[in-house]
Amino acid sequence: FVARYFSTTDIIEEDDAVIEESDATLSAERDKLKRSLIALGASFDRGFGASPSSRKEADRIVDDLEKVNPTVDAAQGISGDGSPAPLEGIWRMVWTDAQDVLSLAASPLSTVGAIYQVIEPPIATNIIDLIPRAQALLPPGFAPPTLVRAEVTTRASPRSYMPMRVGLTFESVKLKPVEIFGFSTMNTLPPLSFDLPRIPIPGGDSESSPGYFDVAYLDDEMLVIRQNAPGGYFALIKVPSYNP
Repeated sequence: FVARYFSTTDIIEEDDAVIEESDATLSAERDKLKRSLIALGASFDRGFGASPSSRKEADRIVDDLEKVNPTVDAAQGISGDGSPAPLEGIWRMVWTDAQDVLSLAASPLSTVGAIYQVIEPPIATNIIDLIPRAQALLPPGFAPPTLVRAEVTTRASPRSYMPMRVGLTFESVKLKPVEIFGFSTMNTLPPLSFDLPRIPIPGGDSESSPGYFDVAYLDDEMLVIRQNAPGGYFALIKVPSYNP
């Protein structure tokens, strides 16, 4: 029998190897879950055409993603205080089960194009592109395109002792024609816009304002948020632009 002695360096190196292996396993699991959710969104039109089984599968994936979320302080810097803000960026929706958004596809006049969440702390803007339903039913290039963009601007703020929650104060709504029958109207037609009144809630303050979302998952590629009322979640991927 030959005794073997381990130095402190040996133990540290072994621990580092175990940590690296664990990190690699977690990273691979995250990538697999993200790919599965993106593929589900592509197959079922981001949830607008979801079947009951696909909704259950998306719910399972989101729950699993939340368990391996690498971000512990998603609301950092969201107030625009100059500190790094992990939420900052342009995010395009790839899946939702939120009924207030899914119901937009039921309109007889329009259907839903791209949906973005543009976060530039402290401002968070929801962008929804709307396309005439008749145009969506025609073959591509058959008729000159028309696109109207709806924007809801909110002011974001952190919530005390809730590092994964972002408070929202709604500021304005804008409806902007981007293209009409193939002609760009971005710089020719003024948008229809109005500011939302900030009605104080008795006994309330900015910490208890009704608007907020909770971050279920966040990394450099994907964001999953759960909204409060009327409920539902959104999965979004980071993109370089929100140009139509």
